[in-house]
Amino acid sequence: MPPRFIIADARDNVAVAVSDISAGVLLRDGLTSSEAIPAGHKFALQAIKRGDRILKLGQPIGMATDAIAPGAHVHSHNLDVSRDDVAGDVGIDLRQPAPVAATFDGFVRADGRVGTRNYVGILTSVNCSATVAKRIAAHFTSERLAAFPNVDGVVAFNHLSGCGMAKEGRGIDNLRRTLTGYAAHPNFGAVLIVGLGCEVNQMDPLLTSAGLAESDHLRTLGIQDAGGTMAAIEAGIAMVLAMLPHADRHRRQTLSAEHLTIGLQCGASDGYSALTANPALGEAVDLLVAAGGRAILSETPEIYGAENLLLRRAASPQIAQDLIARLKWWEEYAARDGASLDNNPSPGNKAGGITTILEKSLGAVAKAGSTPLNAVVDYAQAVTAPGLSFMDSPGYDPCSATGQVAAGANLILFTTGRGSVFGSLPSPTLKLASNAALAKAMADDIDVDCSKILDGVTGADMGAEIFQAILATASGRKTASECFDMGESEMVPWIPGAVF
Repeated sequence: MPPRFIIADARDNVAVAVSDISAGVLLRDGLTSSEAIPAGHKFALQAIKRGDRILKLGQPIGMATDAIAPGAHVHSHNLDVSRDDVAGDVGIDLRQPAPVAATFDGFVRADGRVGTRNYVGILTSVNCSATVAKRIAAHFTSERLAAFPNVDGVVAFNHLSGCGMAKEGRGIDNLRRTLTGYAAHPNFGAVLIVGLGCEVNQMDPLLTSAGLAESDHLRTLGIQDAGGTMAAIEAGIAMVLAMLPHADRHRRQTLSAEHLTIGLQCGASDGYSALTANPALGEAVDLLVAAGGRAILSETPEIYGAENLLLRRAASPQIAQDLIARLKWWEEYAARDGASLDNNPSPGNKAGGITTILEKSLGAVAKAGSTPLNAVVDYAQAVTAPGLSFMDSPGYDPCSATGQVAAGANLILFTTGRGSVFGSLPSPTLKLASNAALAKAMADDIDVDCSKILDGVTGADMGAEIFQAILATASGRKTASECFDMGESEMVPWIPGAVF
């Protein structure tokens, strides 16, 4: 059987091995492998001089640090970052998709927003209230919830902050936007917020900042005011019991897919991610946008070097400037700690065939499809623009996904090449595998196998399959991570700034 490899773009001077290639194997007429090439890794299609650009997907991913012979392995030992300044070309690739009709079965809330799940959530203003929140949620076993069949569960969300932080600034702003975004999330039928009482993140300013107030589906509880741990647990259980009938009154109804907002994530990527799962997800995003829905791309350090592809799709010069400003902030942020944005890829990424942040970023951007970039928002800021938005966030998946949920995402789509066990609540995570070996080895954790692209399935057909999985999940079909009850511990707000 001849060796399998992919040349992603006619301009490329490297190819990607689909399976392990031994040294001395004829790759094509006039080209033989000069050394072993692991699956997912790159090899040179032609002689490459030191200092020459390496092209993959038609884009530069770095420069050769040594001369590279045809058929040689191209990786960290002979390829390094070389980043050009981003030039103009803003908005030259704007393309509006033709409208499509699609529906799912969701929960309509009083404010008109739509949920894909119907949980009762217990949030904490400060880490000090974590145990009380968990004990309240633990009371509501499946047996005790049997009388409320339309409620998906009672879940507690804890974090590591809320005190010992500046009273003003980006840190507490991020935390408050995260917590209020969760408190108002359409995937909750009711919410209880538990605080201690003396924390920096006081309850009244927290609610006031988002225009929230107590109601039949939003309650607050202070542990100090309640009389301590046990009294607070008992009071919290009583509050949830009072809210459960309200949450249970909600029923699924058939609705337009325009009510869906999805967060886009990739983690533990490999050399196939940019060829299979990520562009296939991009095709699904285009379908969702065509149906009137929204998508949120994030992980700012992981678009570094590929931002030009987004700038070409910026709906206005201001949106382009907003994106550039966020990247410059991250460059300065990294420099203050003596770090570089090429800190990524991770060891797992490199083992899977990804060499530089530029290469990783090309795959990351591919998740966003091809429709216009209509907004750039801060971390956990509510996304209201139609179509594709970019939300500033770290590349750390739980932190980035937390911001997307707070921004309104009612589903998370997560591509992986090495394997991920991430899950999220109240917005479930669909995980997409880039290769068949992963899909088989971690079958219990994977929802969609995108490796079929390597066997001839078109990206458009794969995207259509993912889109149908989105609609089915939004209508109540459980994801792999939901079957493991994942998602409560994965809430990780981004808290930059001083800790006192």
